[in-house]
Amino acid sequence: MRNLVKFSLVLVVIVIVLGSYTRLTDAGLGCPDWPGCYGTLTVPKSEEQISRAVELWPDAPIEYNKAWNEMIHRYAAGLLGLTILAIAIWSVARVRKHPEQPVKLPLLLLVMVTFQALLGMWTVTKNLQPLIVMGHLLGGFTTFSLLALLHLRLKRIHLPMGDPQVRKLAGLAFIALLAVIGQIALGGWVAANYAAMACTQLPICEVDWVNKLDVAGAFSVPDAETYQYGAHDYDERVTMHVAHRIGAIVVTVIVGLMLFSGYRKARSAVIRTSLHWVSVLLVVQLLLGLANVLFLLPLGVAVAHNLFGALLLVSLVALNYKIARNA
Repeated sequence: MRNLVKFSLVLVVIVIVLGSYTRLTDAGLGCPDWPGCYGTLTVPKSEEQISRAVELWPDAPIEYNKAWNEMIHRYAAGLLGLTILAIAIWSVARVRKHPEQPVKLPLLLLVMVTFQALLGMWTVTKNLQPLIVMGHLLGGFTTFSLLALLHLRLKRIHLPMGDPQVRKLAGLAFIALLAVIGQIALGGWVAANYAAMACTQLPICEVDWVNKLDVAGAFSVPDAETYQYGAHDYDERVTMHVAHRIGAIVVTVIVGLMLFSGYRKARSAVIRTSLHWVSVLLVVQLLLGLANVLFLLPLGVAVAHNLFGALLLVSLVALNYKIARNA
């Protein structure tokens, strides 16, 4: 099963990249229906399929690049779902002969990926409603984290048990994890509401940004027929963007303090390797965030920012798991 879990980890990274690419190319509604595309299992090709699509969805003309972006993402997500289903079935089938076999985690993964499929459907049927889009992103990152945990469980990492110095790091590591989760949620909200370019200056936002802040409006969901390209006004988008920047500073301070404490206290090579990964990923993620603003959200940088956010989260999940194993 280890190889199947490794394959799932590769797949979930591909799905996360494809998902961010689909969102950033405005292809979230590239297919107006779900799970197919204009009533077919692929993008319509024949004259008959195209005529039927025009008849059923007259207000959603076919844009082939966007439709294919969306369908490739769905194909990859579907394959991931089937792989996780195979992992869950395998775990349940083997647990009697192998009591040490993880079962709860594979079943939780199956529930998670099923809920992800529902969120994917609602993303389309609710016309990119921001809460659903943000939830879909968080669900993808959660699936990645759970698969990473399952991989660590199967790997059976050996740690020097009961190191009191490592135990002292547990609280800070957990707070760092929560801070990163909160920042990812803020980033998802910014992306779902097309607020990434609401501020294009560094180190602070545009002139008079303080007087533009509207917290209540920024974190509400206005009524709209469609949320594609955003339904919030400029001041509300500025508020979202500023909140995400402040969140980045808070996360940097918290994770930085955790790393400083960890390098001072931890003597385990396994723990220190995890700290190295968190350090590198945090720096790369900060640089990608700055590059998004400086270079006006280039597609490759924006996709990488999403991916490295997921990798930073998983690195902290792994660190917390290893610390817990040490306790």
